[in-house]
Amino acid sequence: MSKIAFIFPGQGAQYIGMGKDIADKYKRAGDIFDEASEALGYDIKKMIFESNDDELKITENTQPAILATSIACMQPLLEKGIKADITAGLSIGEYTAHVLAGTFSFRNAVQLVRKRGRYMQEAVPVGVGTMAAIIGLDNDNVINSCKEASSAGIVEPANYNCPGQIVIAGEIKAVEKAVEICKEKGAKKAVILQVSAPFHCSMLKPAGEKLAAELEKVEINNIDIPVVTNVTAKCVTNNDIVKDLLIKQVSSPVLWEDSVKTMIDYGVDTFIEIGPGKALTGFIKRINKDVNIFNVDNIDSLESISI
Repeated sequence: MSKIAFIFPGQGAQYIGMGKDIADKYKRAGDIFDEASEALGYDIKKMIFESNDDELKITENTQPAILATSIACMQPLLEKGIKADITAGLSIGEYTAHVLAGTFSFRNAVQLVRKRGRYMQEAVPVGVGTMAAIIGLDNDNVINSCKEASSAGIVEPANYNCPGQIVIAGEIKAVEKAVEICKEKGAKKAVILQVSAPFHCSMLKPAGEKLAAELEKVEINNIDIPVVTNVTAKCVTNNDIVKDLLIKQVSSPVLWEDSVKTMIDYGVDTFIEIGPGKALTGFIKRINKDVNIFNVDNIDSLESISI
């Protein structure tokens, strides 16, 4: 029997006005934005719909904004009776997946990820760290390039997105050196990303320590459907290990390609990316061309789903 996976995007997918047309048409979706604003103590709905890119891309704003938008965009699917058998999300998207799975309440999750965003930005001052996308080079060559560049500082693989696309992170000079080495090894493209911190590398461990203290305050519920986690690319059904995995996730590489393969092995033949952008859709097309892929981030994409 075929299975459906709901998958949720991470930071970088955000844009002003995301989710607005769905919120305008579906009351439950609009209510999600209001619930987020009430939980956070400020009008995040107005920020998402009416602010500017500079305000929205501040990490402690971006993370709750993406989570709220993704949960809002999911509401019409649930109303139509479309349900997930398994779920996963890229980076911040893993928290959205846990809300779907019932691990966290939406209120707790949106408060938690705002703090997560703040801690991640505080861990490495702006101008110290960066990230780069390496296109068209295999995993081993990227890993070895990072090792060779480590004489200039910290640089590590941060996201294994899909075949031929890995993101690296670390100190600026070391990342720049790794980019040059990757080009020498035959990378089709190696570009520095416009990000405010080197996410998912060891430099973010202080953020994980602060996050651990916040997670201790949050109630973890039983998991209703399996969540495939970034750190291990394996299904989690036991809520006892959720906190530890989310602490490690901040400073560990995201194993997205392996996570998708895990879901396919579970029987998934239909993926629905829910939330802003279509980055995950693009990755999955490069991982497996035989699965069905849809995305939902506006009315048009929602109405094009045929399941």
